[in-house]
Amino acid sequence: MRMTVALETVLAKAGLRVTATEFLHLIEDAARRLSPPNPDPSHYFSADQRDALTEVGLDLSPRTSNEVDARAKTVAEQAVLRDSALTVADAARTLGVDSSRIRHRLADGRLIGWKDRGGWRLPAWQFTSSGVLPGLEAVLAALPDDQPPLVVAGFMTTPQDDLRIDTHPATPRQWLLASGDPRPVAELAGTLGTPA
Repeated sequence: MRMTVALETVLAKAGLRVTATEFLHLIEDAARRLSPPNPDPSHYFSADQRDALTEVGLDLSPRTSNEVDARAKTVAEQAVLRDSALTVADAARTLGVDSSRIRHRLADGRLIGWKDRGGWRLPAWQFTSSGVLPGLEAVLAALPDDQPPLVVAGFMTTPQDDLRIDTHPATPRQWLLASGDPRPVAELAGTLGTPA
């Protein structure tokens, strides 16, 4: 009972509209869809690749039972992304349009989302309290098609050294909300998934 109350407090502070039980189900579902609980990294590479990676110092041995599961952060982020996302109806209300207009924007790439068991889910980062994030279309047009919603959300909500507001690194979302030029955000977005 104590953990449920603590989790509900954290969820409320984070502004997530979900019960502790629902959130735990989201976590369980996300964990199940990720890689196996104890993946053996060496299975993902050929013998030559394993040799090369081991030679440069990478440890390809399976995780031990006392190591923290690296999937935990991703699972939590995925659950938060899904829970905070808007439905088509939510997005239509936010923008003051019919639901069919939201579906058209999704099809045209002017909004981003993913299909879930309950229908389309649209990440909240692309909306303001009364509309769409300024410059969103330019940014979405530059995004590589193969980037998953969690990667895009991480990019849009992580401070970037190339985007500065009052000398401080800003997230792409903050930059666009502050009426920043969308071109630098679009340029950065276009590099997602490419080697650094």
